[in-house]
Amino acid sequence: MSAVADADAAEEIVWQGKFITTKRRGRWEYVGRARGIRAAVILAIDDADHVILVDQYRVPLGCRCIELPAGLVGDEDDTQDEDVSAAGARELEEETGYRPGRMEVIGEFFSSPGMVSESFTLLRAYDLEKIGDGGGVEGEDIVVHRVPLATIGAQVAEWRNAGYAIDVKMLTLLGPGILG
Repeated sequence: MSAVADADAAEEIVWQGKFITTKRRGRWEYVGRARGIRAAVILAIDDADHVILVDQYRVPLGCRCIELPAGLVGDEDDTQDEDVSAAGARELEEETGYRPGRMEVIGEFFSSPGMVSESFTLLRAYDLEKIGDGGGVEGEDIVVHRVPLATIGAQVAEWRNAGYAIDVKMLTLLGPGILG
């Protein structure tokens, strides 16, 4: 049976939690977000060409992970119809303490399409204003990093050597150095 034939099979919900749903379609097993929840990922670079990053402990990985700031859109009952740019601005401020003057939608992306149906909207934050310490909401334990773009490759290598996981979305910053 081909993947195309699997696409015609009925989708079966195997298990559903508050935030994720495991599904089966033909031979394929995969995970998606529950209740129409989406994700916003924010590329925030300040006027001095420093990128704003976060790290936090990720239970599935068993270690801290270096990431672009991100958060869920429509994950609470009162935010189901939330605009992705508004959610991205809210998450950036919560996680990093930076408020964007303007948000631009870059596009929708899929990080692991062979096993996860979730997509994320990548946003670019402009005109950043530092208004707080960040750190996320209670229990998130987010650490904020402000890194010069010129040294991002070396900084990621240093974090990797220190045992941090590196989120795939960090490739948005590493791509030119990889290709160069």
